[in-house]
Amino acid sequence: MLAIFLQTLPFFAIIALGYGAGRTNFFSPEATAYLTKFVFYFALSAMLFRFAANLSLSEILDWQIVGAYLWATGVIYLLATAVALVRKLGIEEAAVEAQCAVIGNVGFLGIPMLVLLLGEAAVGPVLLVLTVDLIVFGSLIVILITGSRDGRVSFGVLQSVGLGLVKNPMIVSISLGLLWSGLAIPIPGPMNAFLDIIGSAATPGALFAIGASLATKSAERIQVAGWLSFCKLVIHPAAVALAALVIFPVEDSYAAGVMIAAAALPTAGNVYILAQHYGVAPARVSATILISTALSILTLSAIIAALGQGWI
Repeated sequence: MLAIFLQTLPFFAIIALGYGAGRTNFFSPEATAYLTKFVFYFALSAMLFRFAANLSLSEILDWQIVGAYLWATGVIYLLATAVALVRKLGIEEAAVEAQCAVIGNVGFLGIPMLVLLLGEAAVGPVLLVLTVDLIVFGSLIVILITGSRDGRVSFGVLQSVGLGLVKNPMIVSISLGLLWSGLAIPIPGPMNAFLDIIGSAATPGALFAIGASLATKSAERIQVAGWLSFCKLVIHPAAVALAALVIFPVEDSYAAGVMIAAAALPTAGNVYILAQHYGVAPARVSATILISTALSILTLSAIIAALGQGWI
């Protein structure tokens, strides 16, 4: 575990550097917002396109992985929702808490870290997990919140969800990359160099942006945030491991391991964006992101080390 911990340490050191810059206001919230926008729309999109353009759809789409991940994530989603409803919360808050419990920071943290630690072959399973999170659970929270407020799920809501997916740069870049790969078009040298240069900015930029954004987060509602962080860092990867290794055995053990590691990532920042947009428990989500990210330096290292030793 120590060796893995030392390998993950530089990633979390960049997050800590961003946190320090944000905390001292050397990096203002406005600067953080623009850095995040650059990473999201340009650097990360270039990286995802380049990855996808060098893969075929068959290398990414594995229905065993999809089934195992959906089952495990759905179970934990329902568990977090049930706990929220028992506490007399409404559907909106329950949906936000469930999102915190299962949606990890795959785009900004998972892709750069897991590809470096687990190898280039990790790209396919990680992109698949990211796609499922965005399409299935990213749509579900919007449908639940708007449906709860309107008393029904209208065509307008579904249309809005579909439009949101089409406009999401991560989905667009992955789709365009797979289309490019499917057409068997070689990437020209200058274009490949361009994608490599701007895509290389995704890892440090994303990690720094994560840290800087955490500087604005508060640790209120510690008990609830602690429970949701436990769900995300421990129960979710455990459920994915159970699904991938026992209930729906995935033939590719390496891909199953990558999926388990992806499930162990801390709560994603886009959950806070949704919570803030809809005005549903943003402080609770903020605390969960802060706590889960801080603790993941230990839990994620432990899980990756266990995978490397064949214990999982």
